[in-house]
Amino acid sequence: MITKRTLIILLTLITTSTLAFCQDKREGLKITWPETYTWKVGSDQENDSQHLVEMVPAEQTVDNWTIMVTMQTLKGMVNVPVATIPEALMSQAQKTAPEAKLTIFEKDEKAKTPWILFKIESPSFTNDPQPESQLYYVIQGQTSLFINFVAVKRRGLTDGFASEWKLVFKSSELVYE
Repeated sequence: MITKRTLIILLTLITTSTLAFCQDKREGLKITWPETYTWKVGSDQENDSQHLVEMVPAEQTVDNWTIMVTMQTLKGMVNVPVATIPEALMSQAQKTAPEAKLTIFEKDEKAKTPWILFKIESPSFTNDPQPESQLYYVIQGQTSLFINFVAVKRRGLTDGFASEWKLVFKSSELVYE
């Protein structure tokens, strides 16, 4: 017969081992990038709270690019309503690009891992006349929030470009190492 004390010890051991196992697994977002470009990492920065990677075509640099992809992992950030992210990023963009325009393409806030796809198009900036537009994919993982985008130096995104990149991002998958 299992005593109450034995049961408590057993449950504590199971809980502790489960928590230890979960902490060992790293969550990541696997994205298959379009083969149109030969991508290279231009910047890779990581600390305890986030990981930021910027990639550009092989012949470009992070200081001189026409297209760039950015992947940001906010570690430990969970239960963030993904629908709040576009407005927050738009608010930031409007500080230097007052004519920026936000368009939400689609979202699934009820999914096991909620996500949203949107774009911010900026025809110019207060400190730079060069336009820039981004297509964002944000997904809430189990242990982190992933904010990914592709940016181009254009006033807006063509329908073809947006369709291609929506498919790229929606085809991504959360992985656990």
